[in-house]
Amino acid sequence: MIGADYGKNKGLFFIIVGGILWGASGTCAQILLHDTGLSTYWLTGMRLLCAGILLLIYSYLHTHQSIFTIWRSPKMASQLLIFSFIGMLPSQLAYFMAIKYGNATTGTILQFLGPIFILLFLIIRWRLKPSRTDILSVLLAFLGTFLLVTQGNITQLALSISAIVWGILSGLSQAFYTLLPGKLLKSYATELITGWAMLLGSIPFLPLLTSHAMPTFSLNSWLEIIFIIVFGTAIAYLFYLSSLNYLKPTTSSMLSAFEPLTATFLAVVFLGTPFSLVQILGGVLIIGVTFLQALSARKPINDHS
Repeated sequence: MIGADYGKNKGLFFIIVGGILWGASGTCAQILLHDTGLSTYWLTGMRLLCAGILLLIYSYLHTHQSIFTIWRSPKMASQLLIFSFIGMLPSQLAYFMAIKYGNATTGTILQFLGPIFILLFLIIRWRLKPSRTDILSVLLAFLGTFLLVTQGNITQLALSISAIVWGILSGLSQAFYTLLPGKLLKSYATELITGWAMLLGSIPFLPLLTSHAMPTFSLNSWLEIIFIIVFGTAIAYLFYLSSLNYLKPTTSSMLSAFEPLTATFLAVVFLGTPFSLVQILGGVLIIGVTFLQALSARKPINDHS
């Protein structure tokens, strides 16, 4: 019993800290993108490149197996390429673009629309009859999004059109990110797949990263970039993976709500980002969809930034 409790507590620590790190990285990205004029493409490319390398190094040290084994199977290699360029790359870029045109709070919350897109895909793909929980989830997601982007006033928007579009695209790309690597993850270590997907996803940004002089930043800005790459991406992701060894996927899925909660707290308290009570209600409704789907007896849905 003591061992089980210790394992559960360890899993809770991993998922909560991982969610906090993810949320904090969004706040750091808001500072960089709003205050320094940093290119979203540069930050996305650098994040993918460096975090991908770190995860591949971790994979090798953790498993002591070659990180190139996946390339020996043409079928798996092709699936990895699809996941990298249709799942990983757009999910990372859309998230940072949503922050650039909006803020870390709304960008992170709109990303939580991912489970709704997954639900709709599964219903359409397998011609399933939606349950009452599914219908309620969709209605709550739409209502939450409406309140978040309009503050309850249909005649005006609280966010720019660009922020709304990129936020919704972030949620959609998260759905692709979740659905695409299923077969890959059954055959290879998750950190290996994610490491390669990040590294490959950085390729379109390499011309920008290599042809332009390294941006000149203050020490604080460089620390924020390092935090996003090391703590907000590589370590946060590994903590999430580690939590799955001790917790049920449904529990990890629900506790990932610490990501938008952290982003909201930091942005409002430290950056002075305006966030009305109506928008808070909208965010709660969107995040609540994750809880509904995780608690339902149907297939659980996992989320990750």
